[in-house]
Amino acid sequence: MQKKVKVKPNSKQQKIEEQPDGSLTVYLKSPPIDGKVNRELIKLLAEKFNVTKSHIRIKSGLSSRQKLIEINTDI
Repeated sequence: MQKKVKVKPNSKQQKIEEQPDGSLTVYLKSPPIDGKVNRELIKLLAEKFNVTKSHIRIKSGLSSRQKLIEINTDI
């Protein structure tokens, strides 16, 4: 499954909001430095979708706030 994700770094708390169009807005505590946001995003999404971190891949937007995430739920 693929999800469009909008990342909001430097937030006071971690949370995931699902938008009406099916995309996600993810609030992360990490600053956007040295890939910390991407690691925190993968960890948070793995917990939400109950998969391991290796089943989540950032397809596009590695250095952008708009990301396309692929989640492999076929376990």
